[in-house]
Amino acid sequence: MLFPYTYVPHQMEKMQTFIDFIFHEVWCKAPTSGDYSLDLFVADAELYEVMTAFHYDDGKGAEFFSGHVERIYSLFSALTAAQINQFQQWFQGNNDLEKACANDTAVHLARYANIAVNHKELAAQLGTFFKGLYSQSLLNLAALRAKIGDIDDHYQTFVQTNKAGKCPFCGINDLLGAYHSNREAYDHYLPKALYPFNSINFRNLVPACHHCNSSYKTSKDPAYSPKDPARAAHRRAVFYPYKTAAHSIELQVVLQHSDIAKLTPADITLQFGPAALTEEIETWKDVYGIEERYKAKLCGESDGKYWLTQVLDECQAYDKQPTDILDMRAQQAQSRPYADCNFLRKPFLDACQKIGLL
Repeated sequence: MLFPYTYVPHQMEKMQTFIDFIFHEVWCKAPTSGDYSLDLFVADAELYEVMTAFHYDDGKGAEFFSGHVERIYSLFSALTAAQINQFQQWFQGNNDLEKACANDTAVHLARYANIAVNHKELAAQLGTFFKGLYSQSLLNLAALRAKIGDIDDHYQTFVQTNKAGKCPFCGINDLLGAYHSNREAYDHYLPKALYPFNSINFRNLVPACHHCNSSYKTSKDPAYSPKDPARAAHRRAVFYPYKTAAHSIELQVVLQHSDIAKLTPADITLQFGPAALTEEIETWKDVYGIEERYKAKLCGESDGKYWLTQVLDECQAYDKQPTDILDMRAQQAQSRPYADCNFLRKPFLDACQKIGLL
């Protein structure tokens, strides 16, 4: 990830607050709370209003939410104290996104596959419930929307703070912003198809460009290495999208020959740094296909090859030396790294100069 997002508080966080209450105060107390009833929600007045409205609503979204809450309550009521404690650790781990991304060994991440080992039916019910929480048929229900607001409003608030206008996962593509009538999709960083408990946690929801979200990441699990026939998948560190301390990715381009007209990805070597972020960088490259995409751009007629032609044309038009133009490009990359792909253009032009093209 080239740069982190700034997290933006919003009314929609209330939905995760509701889920926290349902999990800790309703489901985890099910073994000692008796029969299921609306009285279980009275300690949270707003949630009680929502659950009461849903109870008397025959609509699909309302029945989905209240019906699954009740069915999961019934399954939790049969759990032992030790099993409840395990679920509490899983819930906490799956929602402590920063520690999970850092591969903190104290964090107990749980995928549906882990739960299904001993609780097959419960894993299935949790899967249907948490995967469905993000559906517009639920989020648009008037009783719920009055409490949590609207996701389109969240996006507008988000882009008014995060103004780079570029996808931080690739740096190549634009993101729809405040002046667009549509918005980008929110990627579930830990995929909702794999992980319970955090599908509506906005620290796990990150706007991403279409190619990062739908072409490359898809349902890949950032927290685990890809399956390797030689060994089992293992946990790995990954960039946390809302990390408050900014980081800087170092990128060096090496060209194998000077015939730019015949340049192919096989002729390019990319070196990333700093060394302190090696594991996070390797995960990022794997999940988002970074090397393939950057090399393809450097070989593009309207990108890498044009960047070189542009420098040569400017030298001729303005009677400048290549070093003058490169100095200007370096200043632009320093001040606006993601405008015009400066973060990628500068190391490419440096590589061109090193091999004698400038």
